[in-house]
Amino acid sequence: MNERMIEELRELLSSEQVSVNPTVLEQHAKDESHHPAHLPDVVIFPACTEDVSRVLAWANENRVPVVPFGVGSGLEGQAIPYQGGISLDFQQMNRILEICAEDMLVRVQPGVTRMQLNRELKKYGLFFSVDPGADATLGGMAATNASGTTSVRYGIMRDQVRDLEVVLADGRVIRTGGKSTKSSSGYHLTGLFVGSEGTFGVFTELTLRLYGIPEATMSARASFPAIDDAVNTAYAIMASGIPVARLELVDARSIRQVNAYKGTAYPESATLFLEFHGNEAGLNQDVAFARELADEQHCTAFVFESESLGQAALWEARHHMAYAFMHGYPGRGMLTTDVCVPLSELTGAIAFAEEQLASTGMIGAIVGHVGDGNFHTLLMIDKSNLQEVEQAENVNGCIVDYALARGGTCTGEHGVGIGKIKYQEKEHGAALGVMRSMKEMFDPQNILNPGKILPL
Repeated sequence: MNERMIEELRELLSSEQVSVNPTVLEQHAKDESHHPAHLPDVVIFPACTEDVSRVLAWANENRVPVVPFGVGSGLEGQAIPYQGGISLDFQQMNRILEICAEDMLVRVQPGVTRMQLNRELKKYGLFFSVDPGADATLGGMAATNASGTTSVRYGIMRDQVRDLEVVLADGRVIRTGGKSTKSSSGYHLTGLFVGSEGTFGVFTELTLRLYGIPEATMSARASFPAIDDAVNTAYAIMASGIPVARLELVDARSIRQVNAYKGTAYPESATLFLEFHGNEAGLNQDVAFARELADEQHCTAFVFESESLGQAALWEARHHMAYAFMHGYPGRGMLTTDVCVPLSELTGAIAFAEEQLASTGMIGAIVGHVGDGNFHTLLMIDKSNLQEVEQAENVNGCIVDYALARGGTCTGEHGVGIGKIKYQEKEHGAALGVMRSMKEMFDPQNILNPGKILPL
């Protein structure tokens, strides 16, 4: 972009909303992934839907790329502007617009973060369920169809979005749904836009489903001599119909790392972290049944946490697993696999991932949301060592191939971005052509987050 274009953007909005400051550009050149950074030409901070509409109409006319940016917590390079252009930062669009407590709905701007929202909802006895670990923006979470630890009970991001206000590439503003619980009217545009990673349009409002804060919660930590025992227990819990709210696998390497990072003293063996939501009587029955199932799989310890501080410490340890590895291996980056498989294939898939780690000798571990078949292999790599990076990519590819061969997917929750593009044709086949046609229809000039999701 040239100086004239920058001045046009300043006239379109205000000079304070348009930045070419080198530090600001650098902040918008990367995310939390291992993918290389790339500077945008300019960063724009819209304050309302009309600002976004004006920017997109201008960008479409001038064929300038536009890449939405939340807080940069993505793991597959979705917010990295590899073709330069505009990084559209939503930090000024961070208002909770309307809380419809009786309808259990909330309307928010895309820059609102999940923790910000839940702090406000607590006053109403409500909460927003999707918990990816990071304090991501809700716009970014919808763009990648995020999920996380609670999806086994409450569902993924796509299940929570009732309506979107979307600005299309040419500046038109549309709504995709409504407030009603269900509708058979027209095409399901909301589901189409959720997970599109900013390649079809830019979200400026979201209407989200809420839940009542449960009467009681209880957490537990179950240790096992082998990872297969833990995975088999997770499968047994799901097959039994116990309404578990979180069901997380952490391998022995991860426990060892988090003990060193957090100063905890958990047994260094394969572990399930569990959480149950409900009333006191029902919880006691559910937990007792889950413990019986764990005992059948050689469980060596089943420890309850019913106090809020103990539960918070347990889940903080789980959510900080990635940071524990990054702290323990300074100077290294993290490549995270993200496959999801049918529950019946989970034990074999995790065993295969363990074999990949053992055969390569790479620094890594396995964690996952095993209640819904989604798990991650964490690989710590020296990004300056091209051979090591290639080896990690090969491990990732082998794990993805295993998942796809068994009816799984290359990404359960992190999205495609640039990191999973190479697997799209293998996973989707002829349907990929339909996706390309849809992209051309919504974005004929290819200005919306170009180079993401679809292979060239």
